[in-house]
Amino acid sequence: MRKILNLNENWQFYKATTLNASKENGEQINLPHSWNALDGQDGGNDYYRGTCLYVKNIAKSELEQGMRCYLEINGANSSAIVYLNGEKLASHDGGYSTWRVDLTDKLKEENELAIEVDNAANDRVYPQMADFTFYGGIYRDVNLIFVEDTHFDLEYYGGKGVMVTPSIEGKNANVQIKTFVKNLKDSDTFVYEIYSGEDLIVKCDSHEETENLTIENVRLWNGRKDPHLYTAKVSIMRNNEVIDQLLIPFGCRTFEINPERGFILNGEEYPLRGVSRHQDRLGVGNALTKAHHEEDMDLICEVGATTIRLAHYQHDQYFYDLCDQRGMVVWAEIPYISKHLPNGRQNTISQMKELITQNYNHPSIVVWGLSNEITMGGEGDADLIDNHYVLNDLAHEMDSTRLTTMACVSMCSMDAAYVQIPDVVSYNHYFGWYGGDTSMNGPWFDKFHAKFPNKPIGVSEYGCEALNWHTSNPVQGDYTEEYQAYYHEELIKQLFTRKYIWATHVWNMFDFGADARAEGGENGQNHKGLVTMDRKYKKDSFYAYKAWLSNEPFVHLCGKRYIDRVEDVTKVTVYSNLPEVELFVNGVSIGKKQSAEHFFYFDVKNVGESTLVAVSGDYKDEGKIRKVETMNEDYVLKEKGAVLNWFDVEAPEGRFSLNDKISDILATLRGKLWFAKIGMKIKKMLGGGKEKKGAAGFELSEDMMKMMGGFTVLRLTSLMGMMDISFTKEELLKMNKQLNRIRKPKK
Repeated sequence: MRKILNLNENWQFYKATTLNASKENGEQINLPHSWNALDGQDGGNDYYRGTCLYVKNIAKSELEQGMRCYLEINGANSSAIVYLNGEKLASHDGGYSTWRVDLTDKLKEENELAIEVDNAANDRVYPQMADFTFYGGIYRDVNLIFVEDTHFDLEYYGGKGVMVTPSIEGKNANVQIKTFVKNLKDSDTFVYEIYSGEDLIVKCDSHEETENLTIENVRLWNGRKDPHLYTAKVSIMRNNEVIDQLLIPFGCRTFEINPERGFILNGEEYPLRGVSRHQDRLGVGNALTKAHHEEDMDLICEVGATTIRLAHYQHDQYFYDLCDQRGMVVWAEIPYISKHLPNGRQNTISQMKELITQNYNHPSIVVWGLSNEITMGGEGDADLIDNHYVLNDLAHEMDSTRLTTMACVSMCSMDAAYVQIPDVVSYNHYFGWYGGDTSMNGPWFDKFHAKFPNKPIGVSEYGCEALNWHTSNPVQGDYTEEYQAYYHEELIKQLFTRKYIWATHVWNMFDFGADARAEGGENGQNHKGLVTMDRKYKKDSFYAYKAWLSNEPFVHLCGKRYIDRVEDVTKVTVYSNLPEVELFVNGVSIGKKQSAEHFFYFDVKNVGESTLVAVSGDYKDEGKIRKVETMNEDYVLKEKGAVLNWFDVEAPEGRFSLNDKISDILATLRGKLWFAKIGMKIKKMLGGGKEKKGAAGFELSEDMMKMMGGFTVLRLTSLMGMMDISFTKEELLKMNKQLNRIRKPKK
């Protein structure tokens, strides 16, 4: 029988060191571990990317004797080499999947196990360009697995060695169990058993490596309504003794993605409304514990989600298990993202093989994601398109039970040939944040649906950033909690009422590390989360989704971090999934409101200090507002390390400034001339002119220009800092002075 020994404790870690270099300044650490847990989240895009070394001594006497010994690494980002006693045994490219190395024949009485891990930039291993930190480290469990010479295959793309494929036939389920065994002897047999909880449902003794069993009156895995799991126990037998054995949880369900009706689970419409998740945490990076994963799942369940897009890479097996157990419908994908690498095709193939092989048995997964925003450098690249055909065919060949999908960048034309490659498709749209306005979202999907009525369309990303900044007059791009709440109110109403949209995934459930970012006053993070990166604060927008999606009764009073107000009348917003809300101000009711949209608005006179209590039945929530004469500066966005803050920009009445949108400036003749002259640097660096492609790999298409039009000039220059395109304070002030000379059109 197999045994597993966890190796997480007592490693020596050497930063910026390889096996053959002098080992100085070692640090004793336990796994999981990341060397970018701090510098990968503090901004500046200067976190350490290179090779580091992990070393551990192992005595053979501490190991199981007479068995084969496999090293199992569940996550080392992004490339790694395993050495035993100075000899290179194996290497692996891909930082998010499980891989194993057979150590058996190389073990001595005393052993030095060394693992070099490298997250440096290269041209062949994905990801290389993306809006998140590529944390280096061995950030998941490392184990030794001891098995007999005959065992379920541990080396084929990190899989279990058993594939369970249920198919529903009337009230029953046919369950095919396929095994992959090394060194099977002619006399060996198998025992196949299926359990429901502790109860043995069906058992079969067999000489065959593939067997079919029937579950009568099957209990279906039915999402969050009833995520029932069976367990397949598969044993290799020799002389009535168990040689190797695996327990494989699985679920029985059917699904369909219909271009008109959306997602259908077990024959019934089951709207997929949920979130995307990055796995990292504040001060931890990717080195999560089981408790971290469980807290994430609890929060996602609380918001009422029915689906999770696990972006942009393979996540921890423990989290996929939680998805199975809690009934989440999952989109799983590889990190083929943002920038196509001509030398990276083999890596996309190997990462897809690992993703599917290691996750085949999870009933929560319904689609394999081929790529994300990969056409940022243009949608006509023949090699890119061919790579997608290869991946799409591979996914169908390896798994005929699931569909393929991908996330298209907003400016990718819906007419692009590559959009039609997967079975279903989704788009990342940020109308109302990165350009355009919120009202553009629903109509865009209506247009796609009318043009391609047989192609299921979904929303793979949408969102906007919010920190602890506040205003009573929220506007696009202000990073306030109030604008984020408004944005999501509008998007919920547009997206959730369009049944044909097969899935919606908010970007993102949690704020996450993006060390290149310099936005919103707290550098190094993407703040689009409904919950902060430390998981300690649920932003108001969290409760907007809970009001629509959760059956748990509640009332939430928005704006509790925004107390000091200058206005005479304050608009108070309440979210609830109950039909009626009453608001009390200093103990006096100012009325009741009803809302089919779950958003309740009250006008409150702002005099002195007021205690607000929102009540619905047995549920209530409380907050305060206070009348002040001048705006509390603690609520006003101040960019950390900004060359120029918006409030430092001179903006004469009736004249343009850096605080105006590019689209408004371009609506005037003098504004067009200014952009053609002064804005040429922006245009060139983003891909304009004869070269077509700029330093960041973008093409300045018509759609890109439309997106840019929604930015203020100052915000665009700030965003460009993530692409190493910077302006000095003097340059910005000079541009502002030029804009000040241009009159705004009279309204």
